[in-house]
Amino acid sequence: MPSQGVSKQTLQRLPVYLSYLKGLREAPKYISATAIAEALNMNHVVVRKDLASISSSGRPKVGYVREDLIYELEGFLGYDNTQDAVLVGAGQLGKALLAYDGFVEYGLNILAGFDTDPFTVNTEVGGKMILPMDRLEDLCQRMKVRIGILTVPGEHAQAVCNLLIKSGILAVWNFSNVHLDVPEGILVQNENMAVSLAILSNHLKERFSTK
Repeated sequence: MPSQGVSKQTLQRLPVYLSYLKGLREAPKYISATAIAEALNMNHVVVRKDLASISSSGRPKVGYVREDLIYELEGFLGYDNTQDAVLVGAGQLGKALLAYDGFVEYGLNILAGFDTDPFTVNTEVGGKMILPMDRLEDLCQRMKVRIGILTVPGEHAQAVCNLLIKSGILAVWNFSNVHLDVPEGILVQNENMAVSLAILSNHLKERFSTK
């Protein structure tokens, strides 16, 4: 029986499997954990354990029905239950996120953006309005929004985070470069681009140093 208590590492890998399965051009009816592992250059034991933690439909020597596995992954990850979100900080990054229409595929619907810049407020990006900050709390509470996306400069991040929490936000997707102090029960997911770049740079360094 698949378990709901998967590790953070498994949770981070599941969207990778889902993206691969949905992107297959030939779309085979069945696919095995080993085939997924080989395609993604991953350990087949890890992939098999990850999939077994969320699905019991795999068959020995056959694998999974691809469409069924996609359905189970989407259900486990919550992609079949769209969550509304707000975004605060409509600079270049914020506007890019507002304009990206692919979030809906992953169960995320950004209702609106918020900013303090008078030249940005009351404009539209990607079909979404950018509203003044004094409307944030009312919209979040009225629409029961629980996810806040933070794309403000670091010096403003904590204050905006506090306002999001006051507005009823329970999960913050943090694109700023600062650590946020939040009460117990509030989730912060840090999207640190510097860390990602360091990993890429180190990988290239190791590759070229061996030649």
